[in-house]
Amino acid sequence: MATYKKRGHKPKTKAEKVEAIEENSTTAEVFNTLDEGASKAEDWAVKNQNTIFIVVGLAAAIVLGYLGYNKFIAEPKAEEAMNEMYTAQKYFEDAVNGTEKDSLYTLALNGGEGKYGMLDIVNEYGSTPAGNLANYYAGMAYLNLKDYQNAVKHLSDFSTDDAVLGPVAKGGIGDAFVQLNQPEDALEYYEKAIAASTNDYTTPMYLFKAANLALELGNSDKALQYFKRIKEEFSGSTEAANIDVFIGRAEAKN
Repeated sequence: MATYKKRGHKPKTKAEKVEAIEENSTTAEVFNTLDEGASKAEDWAVKNQNTIFIVVGLAAAIVLGYLGYNKFIAEPKAEEAMNEMYTAQKYFEDAVNGTEKDSLYTLALNGGEGKYGMLDIVNEYGSTPAGNLANYYAGMAYLNLKDYQNAVKHLSDFSTDDAVLGPVAKGGIGDAFVQLNQPEDALEYYEKAIAASTNDYTTPMYLFKAANLALELGNSDKALQYFKRIKEEFSGSTEAANIDVFIGRAEAKN
């Protein structure tokens, strides 16, 4: 059992003297080891100081380069892209709200009055938020022009966390697949639209589309589940107006 020894205690017996010598020897070895380790570390640092400076310099350059890129290249380019997209966006909005839709959607895609269209924005500014948003506009324009392959392509390239645009983009892909006679793919994307966000606008709309498509595909259980969800959760929606009729159809096929 270890015993506490007062400071300054002098060994009296032979055993105590031996123990003191061993303790002093061990302590010396520890300090020698530490000194050797420190010396080796210092020697390594001296020999490799150029490498250390290069690594530190590269790390600093990467950080400063990233900050500089964002400040002087990425941010100005993103702003420029948004400015360039203004006219194409106006064409798209006019197409949604007015007449001569096909020609206006075409102008939204290809540009007019010497201004970029959505396809130009995608090609020139694809890495910017405007370039991403241009994929959405291009995809929806193609969908309205009945060019379903290109609609799928551009809507698939669009990414967002927006509670409305996200589901609408996924639902637009579903609409395109319906027209391409790919109902299983269409149902998959309607379900992705449902999962993307829960709101009173897009959710009942895509629940209704998914339910009807599931019914056509012979999956009456899934159809019934979706119809009932409309009735229970979105009773004030347009889709809920005659929902009992659709529930009855699904139940009849069970």
